[in-house]
Amino acid sequence: MGKQKQQVISRFFAPKPQTSAAVTTPSNTVSSPSPPTLTPKITTTVTFSPAKRLRNTHLSSPHNKLAKQAHPQKNSSPTPASPLPPIRTPEFSPRIDDPVLPIPDPTLHQKFLNKLLEPTQDALEPWKDNNNSKFLNPKYTPLEQQVVELKAKYPDVLLMIEVGYRYRFFGKDAENAARVLGIYAHMDHNFLTASIPTFRLHVHARRLVSEGYKVGVVKQTETAAIKAHGSNKLGPFCRGLSALYTKATLEAAEDLGGGEEGCSSCNNYLVCVVEKVVENVESGIDVRVGIVGVEISTGDVVYGEFDDNFMRAGLEAMILNLSPAELLMGKQLSKRTEKLLLAYAGPAKNVRVEHATQDCFSDGGALAEVMSLYEDMNKNKSANGYQMEATEESTQASNCLAIEGIMDMPDLAIQALALTIRHLKQFGFERILCLGASFRSLSSNVEMTLSANALQQLEVLKSNSDGSESGALFQCMNNTLTTFGSRLLRHWVTHPLCDRNMIYARLDAVSEIVESMGSGEASQDFDLYEEDSDIIFVQPDIHHILSSVLITLGRSPDIQRGIARIFHQTATASEFIAIIQAILAAGKRLQRLQIEEEDKNVHTNMRTVRSVLLRKLISTASSSSVISTAAKFLSSLNKEAASQRDLENLFIVSDGKFPEVAAARTKVQLANEKLEQLIGLYRKQLRMNNIEFVNVSGVTHLIELPLDVKVPSNWMKVNSTKKSIRYHPPEVSSALDQLLLANEELSVVCRTAWDSFLKTFIGHYSEFQAAVQALAALDCLYALAMLSRDKNYVRPVFVSDEEPVQIHITSGRHPVMENILQENFVPNDTNLHAEGQYCQIVTGPNMGGKSCYIRQVALIAIMAQVGSFVPASSATLHVMDGIYTRMGASDCIQLGKSTFLEEMSEVSHILHHCTSRSLVIIDELGRGTSTHDGVAIAYATLHYLLERKRCPVLFVTHYPKIVEIKKEFPGSVGAYHVSYLTSQSKPDVDLISSQKVDSMDYDDVTYLYKLVPGVAERSFGFKVAQLAQLPTSCIKRAISMAARFEVEACNRENHRFLMNFSTETLPNNKACEVEKALSIFSDSTDADGVENLEKLENAYKDLFSRLNLSLHEDVGKSFHTLKYSQNLAFELMKIDECRL
Repeated sequence: MGKQKQQVISRFFAPKPQTSAAVTTPSNTVSSPSPPTLTPKITTTVTFSPAKRLRNTHLSSPHNKLAKQAHPQKNSSPTPASPLPPIRTPEFSPRIDDPVLPIPDPTLHQKFLNKLLEPTQDALEPWKDNNNSKFLNPKYTPLEQQVVELKAKYPDVLLMIEVGYRYRFFGKDAENAARVLGIYAHMDHNFLTASIPTFRLHVHARRLVSEGYKVGVVKQTETAAIKAHGSNKLGPFCRGLSALYTKATLEAAEDLGGGEEGCSSCNNYLVCVVEKVVENVESGIDVRVGIVGVEISTGDVVYGEFDDNFMRAGLEAMILNLSPAELLMGKQLSKRTEKLLLAYAGPAKNVRVEHATQDCFSDGGALAEVMSLYEDMNKNKSANGYQMEATEESTQASNCLAIEGIMDMPDLAIQALALTIRHLKQFGFERILCLGASFRSLSSNVEMTLSANALQQLEVLKSNSDGSESGALFQCMNNTLTTFGSRLLRHWVTHPLCDRNMIYARLDAVSEIVESMGSGEASQDFDLYEEDSDIIFVQPDIHHILSSVLITLGRSPDIQRGIARIFHQTATASEFIAIIQAILAAGKRLQRLQIEEEDKNVHTNMRTVRSVLLRKLISTASSSSVISTAAKFLSSLNKEAASQRDLENLFIVSDGKFPEVAAARTKVQLANEKLEQLIGLYRKQLRMNNIEFVNVSGVTHLIELPLDVKVPSNWMKVNSTKKSIRYHPPEVSSALDQLLLANEELSVVCRTAWDSFLKTFIGHYSEFQAAVQALAALDCLYALAMLSRDKNYVRPVFVSDEEPVQIHITSGRHPVMENILQENFVPNDTNLHAEGQYCQIVTGPNMGGKSCYIRQVALIAIMAQVGSFVPASSATLHVMDGIYTRMGASDCIQLGKSTFLEEMSEVSHILHHCTSRSLVIIDELGRGTSTHDGVAIAYATLHYLLERKRCPVLFVTHYPKIVEIKKEFPGSVGAYHVSYLTSQSKPDVDLISSQKVDSMDYDDVTYLYKLVPGVAERSFGFKVAQLAQLPTSCIKRAISMAARFEVEACNRENHRFLMNFSTETLPNNKACEVEKALSIFSDSTDADGVENLEKLENAYKDLFSRLNLSLHEDVGKSFHTLKYSQNLAFELMKIDECRL
C-alpha cells in the first residue's frame, strides 16, 4: 500500500517526458526559440505587502542556476582525463524518465510561487505601454483587446465591463475592486480579473464611488438577436461606456441614483475653484477667487467671486457652507489655496479631487464655451420639441434672461462655470447649467453668510465633540418631514436673512401655523360630511392640511432629486410615476385651501390663510398649471407596466400618441399571428387535429408528437422524452426569428420613446422645480412652528433699521444646552445698546458658563434672523449684518498655522470685516502667547472695536487688566461675571504647608451660572485641575506658587503706590526713610514674610480705601482723612522696621 501511494505521488510530481525533437547533442545543437513562458495563474486576493514583494525578487529568480549547480555535466561530453569516478545517480521509479526539472518549461515549483507572488505589471496595466503594437497583441482574446482599448480611452476611470451576467474588472481595476469590495481576484488568460453579478451593480458601484473612485459602466450595446442578424456575427459583442459615476453625479445617474443608501438630506456639490493673483499689500489681499458649485441631483447652481487674504478665510467659509463632495481645481492655483483644498479633502472627509486646466479659456474663451452650450441647447430644443406648449416668444424671453444672467457674472466665475461645463459633458449632465432660474449668487444683500469660524465655534452644523450633527443648532431646529425640506433648512440656518421685511414674512407664517396648531380642534379630513341629509362644510385648517401633505411627501421618494433625474433623463418609469403622483397629490390637497379663488373674490380679513408668504408658497405648490401638466403626463403611462418594469407595455397608445411604438407593437402582433396560423397548417399536414404548440424550459412553439409519428426530414428535433419528441418545423424557426427580431425592435423603439417622453419634461422643469421649492419652504416653516410650540419659544421683535443697534433678551437660553439640561438650565438677560452700554466684559471662574452665555446670544440672533421663534421670555433685536466669533484654541499643522497664528487670523478677519451692525463675540483672546503679550493684544483689540467699529461686543477674559478699559469708554463698557458661592476668598498659605492636599476641600465652590455686574476675584483653576485628576503633589505645588505670586504682586503694587504718595506728601528726609523701608520689605517676600499676610493686606486695604474716600469728600473732611492715612502709613513702616 505504501509503495502504491508513493508511485502515485511520484507520477503526480513527475514532469512530462521530453519529446525527441527537444533532445540535443553537442554536435548538432540547433538554436530554437524557447516556448513562451505561461503567465502564472493567481488565485488569491491581491493585497501585497513589502515583505512579499521582497520574496518575489528572491524566489522568482531563474532556477536555471540551481539546475546548473546541481548537474553541471548535463548536456556536455564527459572529460576523458577525469580522475574522479562517475557519480552514481540514484534509482527512481521506472515511470520517471528524468528526476531533474526541465529548464525551458515552467516547473510546478515556479507555478506554486507565481500563485502566491505579485502579478507582473503587464497583467495589471497593459494599456500603460506606449507601444501601439501592444494593443494588437495576438495573445489577447477579443474581449481583452476591447478592455485594452477602453482603458486607453478612459485611463482615469475604474471600469465595470458587462460580460454575460456579470460585471468584470480587469488589471489594476480588479486589484482596487478586490481591496474595496472584498471580492476574489485571480488571473484569467493575460489579465488579473474580478467580477460581481449584474443585479448587484447598484451596491458595489456605490461602494466604489464612496471610496473616491470615478466608476464607469461598460455595457453591451447589442443583444444576441440583433448581433445574429447584423454584420458583427462572428466578432465579440460591441461594448461602450454607458455611464460614469462620481460622488457628485451619483444621485442623478442612471441605474444607481435615487437610492436609499447614504445621507440623502446632505448636498453633493461639485465645486470648481479658480483664482488669479492680486497684489494689494495694504489690505492684505493677495488672490481673487472664482467659485461655482453645482448640485446636479437638485439643479442648484451657486457662483461667486471675491478677494481673499493669505489665510484664505473667505474660501474656507464658502467650502464649509457648501460641503462639496467633489472639488474641481483649476490649474495654476497658488500653493496656499491648493493646500487648503487638499486639507479639506483629506482622508477624514474623503472628498474626490480632480484637476483641470483653463489655459484654453483665456481671451474670452470661457464665455465662448458657455455661450456655445446655450446655442447647442436651443438647437436641440427646436429639433426635439422640448417645449410642448410653451410659445416661441416665452422660450426666447427665458433664453435672453439666462444669457443676461451669464453676462453679468464675474470673469473668474465664468471661467469656473466653463470648466464645470466641460467636466460635466463627460457625464451628460451639462444641461442643468442652462436653466437660469436655478442660478444664485453666493453673496447676497438679503442673506448673511456666516464665516467658517462662526459655523465651527458656534456648532451650527456639527458638534465639535464628535463631528456629528447631534448637539448642533441645525439638529436642534430640524423638525422637517422631508429630505428636500431638510436641505433647505440647512441653507436657511447657514444663511440668516438680513432684510427685516423678509424676516417678518417668515415670522408671520410661523405664527399663523402655531395659531392653527393651538386652535386645531378641527377634523382630520376636509371632505364633505353628511348628517341627516344636511351637508356641513368644514373650514379647512392649515395645520392639518400641511401635516398631511408633508407626512405623505416624507414617505414618498425625494421629489426634488427625482425631478432632476427626470430632467437628466435617468429616471425609471416607476420613479417617474411616483414623483409626479406625489407632486400631483400634494397640489390637490393644498388646493382645498382655495388660495387662488380667495385672491380674486374674498376680502383680506376673511381669507383662510392671512400670511402673504404662506399664500404665495401654497399658490405655487398647488398651481393649476403644474397639476394639469402632471395629470397629462400620468395619463400617457401604464402604472402596472411601470411597476413591473415592462417598458414594451408602458405607453398608452391613443389619439395618435407614440406612433413608432404602435407600429412596432403591430409588427410583433403580426409575427405572433403568423405563428398561430402555422399550427393549422401542421394539423392538416399530419392529420392530427389535437396538436398544439407547447412551451418547455423557455423554448416556445414546440410541436410534441409521439415516437411513432413520422415527420418531414427538415423538421428540427429540439428535445425528447420516453414517449414523445418535440420539433421545430423550419417555418416555425423562421417565424420565431422574425418574432425575436420584432421584439428587439420594439424594445429599442420603446427605449427611444421613453427618452423622448422624458425630454418633453424639460420644458416644464422650471415650474415643477418652483413647486418643489415651495413645498420645501412650507416644510421648513412647519418645522419652525413645531419647534416653537414644543419648546415654548417666543416670537422676536426687530426694531427698524433707522434705530440704534440693540440687543435686549430677557431670560435667554442656549437652544442646545436647554435640551440637555431641561429645567436645570439657568437663563440670563442681555442688554446692549449702541447709544449706551454696547460692550460686556465677562469674567468668572472656569467652567462657570461664560462661553455658554455668549454663544447663546449669538445663536438667538441667528435663530431670530432665520425666521424662528427664540428660547427666551422676550427678545428685541436689531437686524445684524454679520456674526463674528473668536473662541477656543486650535492649530492646523497641515496649513502651517500655529495655535496663536490661528487665533490672530480669526481676530484679523473680525477687525477687517465687522461693521457697526455686526455682533462680535470673543472668548479668552491672547492666551496663546505670553501673559504680557496676550493682555496687550486683547486690550488693543477691544479698544479698536470700541473706538472704530462701535459694534455690540461680548468679550470673555481672565485678565482683570482688560476691565480698566472702562475708564477710556465710560458708559459704553460694562463689567460682568458669572456668579458663584464659596466659603473662602483666598487660600490659606499656612494650611497649604501643614496639611495634605488630599484632605483639602475642593468642593467649596458652587456655580450659579447667573450673569451679575462686577469682576470676578478668582478663576478657581485649581478646582478644574482636581476635576481633571492632576496629581495631588502637582496641585499642592501650584497652589503654593500662586499664593507666592499674589503676595509679590501685591507688594509691588503697594510699593509703587506708597512711593508716589511719600514723594508727593512727605518731607524729603521722611520720604527717603519710607523708600528705604519699602525696598527692604520688597526683598523679604519669602516664607517668613508671608506669615502675617492677611493682617498686612487688611492694613493696606484700609489705607487705600481711605485715600479713595478723600477724593470724594469736601476739603475739611478730606484733610482729616489724609492725615489719618499718613499716620497709618507710618504705622506700616514701623511694622516693617520691626520685621527687619
